[in-house]
Amino acid sequence: MKKVFISSPFRGDVEGNTKKARAYSRVAYEEGCIPVAPHLLFPQFLNENDERERASGIAMGLELLFDCDEVWVFGAATEGMEQEIRFAIEHGKHVWFKELSKGGTE
Repeated sequence: MKKVFISSPFRGDVEGNTKKARAYSRVAYEEGCIPVAPHLLFPQFLNENDERERASGIAMGLELLFDCDEVWVFGAATEGMEQEIRFAIEHGKHVWFKELSKGGTE
């Protein structure tokens, strides 16, 4: 199965963005892929408001991204997402800017 890295906003509206990230992961699953969404996992044990821990979470996410086949980007790119996109391009990963079927990027 193809592994796809889900890149979407997290900070700000954490509750709403978490719900959206779950929906994006579901889309990948329904397309027969394995979704990799570190921003759904790492905040379970890292403090997003601690810059050192946030940087560690991003670094660990990039390690996971390295093992993915593609990156799917949903929504307007944040600072963290821009790091993921740059890393993906530097490592030859295909980056897809996705839109949901109901119109617009979420």
